[in-house]
Amino acid sequence: MSDEAYHRPPIRVALMGLGRAMFEEHVPVYLKHPALFEVVCACDTLKERRDRLAAHFPKCKMYRQLPDMLGERNIDLVDIATPTVNHVAETVMSLETGRWTLLEAPMATTPDDNQILRGAAAKAKNRLVVFQRGMFDADYLLAKQAMADRRLGEINYIQIRSGDYVRRDDWQAIKRLGGGACYYGMTDLVMQALKLLPMPPYQIWSELKRIVSVGDAEDYVKLGIKTRGMVSADVEYSCSVLPGDREPKFKIKGSLGCMTVMAGAKEGVLRAVDPKFNFPRRRSSVRTPPLGDLHEEMPLIEEPYRLPPGTLSGPSAFWRHLYDSVRTAVPFPVTLEESMEAIKLLYLMKKNSPYWSGK
Repeated sequence: MSDEAYHRPPIRVALMGLGRAMFEEHVPVYLKHPALFEVVCACDTLKERRDRLAAHFPKCKMYRQLPDMLGERNIDLVDIATPTVNHVAETVMSLETGRWTLLEAPMATTPDDNQILRGAAAKAKNRLVVFQRGMFDADYLLAKQAMADRRLGEINYIQIRSGDYVRRDDWQAIKRLGGGACYYGMTDLVMQALKLLPMPPYQIWSELKRIVSVGDAEDYVKLGIKTRGMVSADVEYSCSVLPGDREPKFKIKGSLGCMTVMAGAKEGVLRAVDPKFNFPRRRSSVRTPPLGDLHEEMPLIEEPYRLPPGTLSGPSAFWRHLYDSVRTAVPFPVTLEESMEAIKLLYLMKKNSPYWSGK
């Protein structure tokens, strides 16, 4: 659907925190969709950041402090993309005005902070949306589709991988500032795993390491999740993956095949036993087995794996849903409770890690 098909006025947006996330992932959307979003004011302590934004939005009012900006009357949505340690206080401040608030992930760093935000959101009529962009990515939607694909047989394993080679030297690399790959790299991955698993986690195993980061926070995280059913998940985020060494983002493995898709791809590959083939009847025996190979001849299929035509995915899907939630009160597809569950799990991983706790 084109922007022009939306006959309601654009959402008037106030930006809080003009950093890398805002300029790389939020501002381009606001520039591309003026019929849906209008940036009316912005806040940052650095004048050069405010001047940079003003070059894109010359009519935008600029502020140094959040309380001053929240005093503006013509704001529908407050978009917060500041350092993680500021998220709770600034989000509560925004929600207390009764406005819709978009909060950059992670929403918080502890279960206690989760509860503070949940309480503030409830008082603001649930007008808090966490920017969990990964829940709308095409690669994740393909994995979700594969979980119900009978051609794969009985699903038993979910693998999720994300990585790059980045020697971080910003606040995200510093423990005392709330940095670390658990929060900046794993939030979406953990949410994806929890949504794909047919049952809640029963046991978890995790490992945190600092490999190439310039700071003292972890830049490698490994998580294993076991459920009471047959399906388990293996999730990994790493900042030491060289170009050319990247694995598929998702592997969904079943008793008859596997679906794989690379990060950011809109099409995967399904490789499985031909659904038309019927295995010969066999049964196990306690007798001495005959000599020979136990492998069976079976026809395989390998074909592109796609979403149904017209499926909205990626950033466009997230921002369209956000627009609909603000303008028509349609519930946002990703709930606050789901974001909270991811933070709870990540907090446990950090708390019980010898690397993080120094035990």
